[in-house]
Amino acid sequence: MLAKLSTRPAVRRCAGSGVLALALLGAGLPAAGAAEPPEPDLTRFYRQKVTWSACTGRAAPKDMQCGKVTVPLDYARPGAGTIDIALARYRATGKSQGSVLLNFGGPGGPGISTLAAAGKDYMGLTNGYDVVTFDPRGVGRSSPVSCGEGGDEDSSQTAEVTPDASDPQAILELLQKAAALCAAHSGPVLPHIGTVNASRDLDVIRQALGDKKLNYLGFSYGTRLGAVYAAQFPGKVGRMVLDGVDTLTEPLSEQGLASAAGQQTALDGFLDWCVQDVGCPFGQDRRKAGEQVVQLVHSLDANPVPKNVGGEFSDQDLVGAIGQGLYSQEMWPSLERALAMLMEDGDTSKVAAFASGGMAPWRAGGGLVNEEDVPVDNLTAALMAINCADDPDRLDAGQIKKEIGRLRADYERASPVFGRHRLSEVLMCYGRPKGTDFIRDRVKDLHSAKILLVGTRGDPATPYRWAEETAKRLGPSAVVLDNKGEGHTGYMSSKCVHRKVDDFLLYGSLPANGSSCGPDGSHWDSVAKSTRG
Repeated sequence: MLAKLSTRPAVRRCAGSGVLALALLGAGLPAAGAAEPPEPDLTRFYRQKVTWSACTGRAAPKDMQCGKVTVPLDYARPGAGTIDIALARYRATGKSQGSVLLNFGGPGGPGISTLAAAGKDYMGLTNGYDVVTFDPRGVGRSSPVSCGEGGDEDSSQTAEVTPDASDPQAILELLQKAAALCAAHSGPVLPHIGTVNASRDLDVIRQALGDKKLNYLGFSYGTRLGAVYAAQFPGKVGRMVLDGVDTLTEPLSEQGLASAAGQQTALDGFLDWCVQDVGCPFGQDRRKAGEQVVQLVHSLDANPVPKNVGGEFSDQDLVGAIGQGLYSQEMWPSLERALAMLMEDGDTSKVAAFASGGMAPWRAGGGLVNEEDVPVDNLTAALMAINCADDPDRLDAGQIKKEIGRLRADYERASPVFGRHRLSEVLMCYGRPKGTDFIRDRVKDLHSAKILLVGTRGDPATPYRWAEETAKRLGPSAVVLDNKGEGHTGYMSSKCVHRKVDDFLLYGSLPANGSSCGPDGSHWDSVAKSTRG
């Protein structure tokens, strides 16, 4: 985000505000000093109805329909321009009780192509709902942002800034150049990207779908979006599930450390598993296997290899791919084979397929449907833009020069494989305006319908403690389901979680606060046996 983000939500006046003003005047107090600015008129946006038609594009399922809603570019100035938010849905198979909206995470993850690739996993919800998803503003088909990666040479050189402690001034110059390139390639949506505005879009979508309240299933980053919506529109919350709960309070720097440590723990588990197989590309010595992974990353840093489809496959491409492949044990056999192809034949095709970035629970073999009109770097560009727009903290030039050595040491201590990549994501906010204070200051103490939070004990991306911390912050509206399993989010990896979430969304059957699901390994075991040969 490279211009001032308008983050202040429209203030909804209570019915008695006029009575209160008269009372103040009667008491001899200056009512003018307490007056609020008038709300922008959003009537025309809330009068929309979605027109659905067959989806177009490669690999679009025949039974999936697409549509759009129009929203203000800037909610503070609704007459200053609009953008379209792309939608997709599967119709309810029987009598519909409305819609349930899905957000698959990221931030920066497109909803439409993800639902097209993995829609079968959510078909149980069509027993009572139209299952709807969307590409948030700046993502996919909804005015996608870009930093120009895959275009000119300068763009590709600044796509990832290496935190080299020996030359902090060069880091600052690259960061400033990267921010300018993102502004140049993203268009007018970039200053208005972020979760606070995406939540406003979500409410316009709800109304356009004809729903009085929002029924919602959000994964990973999608839990942040759901929590922000509940804070902005508490009276519009229907049945809401937040799975793989994101933090609402930790700055990006702390989130990066937690994610690096979590991913390292997941990598250690993967290597423990891999060395038991004669086909493991890192051999059968566990200590040497860990060293080989670090060496592989360093070798690609020094000498990137050509991608099968053009361009170069770098160390950070590999780190992103491994991180994505670790989100679920179901992906481990495919990740093992992909790494073997890279190491033995120099074939990047399979490992590159994992490199979708972010914190989304996308599945191996499904992944994302490539959109020809979406920039190739939209996932990473949107991830950076949204995270920076949501975080008010910024390291200034003096802090970066002074602290870069310590920061790099801290991150590499958390993970010799993932640390530098996570630190780079944090540094990329330099040169962008300060993000919103709204999430940290005002998303708390909710007075909404009950919200189901699912935390997974072995989650490598969103640690279980974030579910507990967020539940305390949200207050009595939050109900926690403790998933004692592994992997990022619970809905796709645990039959127990899947059933309890569906029961709540479809029938309103809410589990007791603090109830749990035990480790559910049956599905993982069958996949592992059938794919490892």
